[in-house]
Amino acid sequence: MAAIEVEKLTKSYGSHQALRGVTFQVERGQVLGFLGPNGAGKTTTMRILTGSMGPTSGSARIEGFDVVTDSLEVRRRLGYLPESAPLYLDMTAREYLGFIADVRGIDPSRRAAAIDGAARDCDIRDVLGRPIGQLSKGYRQRVGLAQALLHAPEILILDEPTSGLDPNQIVEIREVIRRIGREKTVVLSSHILSEVQATCDRVLIVHQGQIAADGTAAELARHAEGRARISITVRAPAGLAREALAAKIRAAVPGILEVEAGDDEAGAFGFHLTTDPGHDARGDLFRFAVDTGLVLLEMRRELRSLEDVFRQLTGQAAA
Repeated sequence: MAAIEVEKLTKSYGSHQALRGVTFQVERGQVLGFLGPNGAGKTTTMRILTGSMGPTSGSARIEGFDVVTDSLEVRRRLGYLPESAPLYLDMTAREYLGFIADVRGIDPSRRAAAIDGAARDCDIRDVLGRPIGQLSKGYRQRVGLAQALLHAPEILILDEPTSGLDPNQIVEIREVIRRIGREKTVVLSSHILSEVQATCDRVLIVHQGQIAADGTAAELARHAEGRARISITVRAPAGLAREALAAKIRAAVPGILEVEAGDDEAGAFGFHLTTDPGHDARGDLFRFAVDTGLVLLEMRRELRSLEDVFRQLTGQAAA
């Protein structure tokens, strides 16, 4: 049994369909990156999984428990960090975690150990005595993450956990999530594609309420439709101008569709070459360089990034 099972999930707001038959599973111990443009259905899916709202049709199960008919059992097994963590700024971090422990029904004999364990996991032990309102936004996010971990859930759902943080804070929270992900099942929604690529075992892209892609970042890049790209840096014979060399490459090398200027080095030209899908032009390029008297300083295939795949599938860059 998978940790999370979603089957033909739909959600309608009047005439607007936010989800259109979404189906996926998350295995135990997996870190899933949940991507999509604004309005794609990510937050709606997360709210259904956490029992915050019900679906129009379809089903979702957490550790075998239905999110509608067994919502209390589901919430016992989940830790949830919404995009805006519900913090009480006048409380100290310790007081707030104690309040959450009461809400969660954690046995009084275990509360001190639970708070200490969550604080250790999120690196906030040094600020437990400080009012939350005096903490940086990065530390507030850590406190929010600690409340999601307090009852030792097996599954974490994190909605934009690094939203609004500066680059240093993003790296810190990313490291905390990566460490937690070694022991728990995590669903992570984020607009920061490099974060997902660095943190997640698997990526699921949702667009217009439907699953647009599902796999590892490398699998999505490999199987997404599109042209391959090769970068080369060459030293040309004296008198051969960049434009003339670009025309020669395109005319002489099979499968080359476009030749774009790249970065130059001292006395050398850089080019980005677009080729037919599935065509590896590197051998032909090497032979062309030899025949033309070029010195081939560098040649490498450009792997498609997760952002390339996202743009192709959704028609836009991540917001």
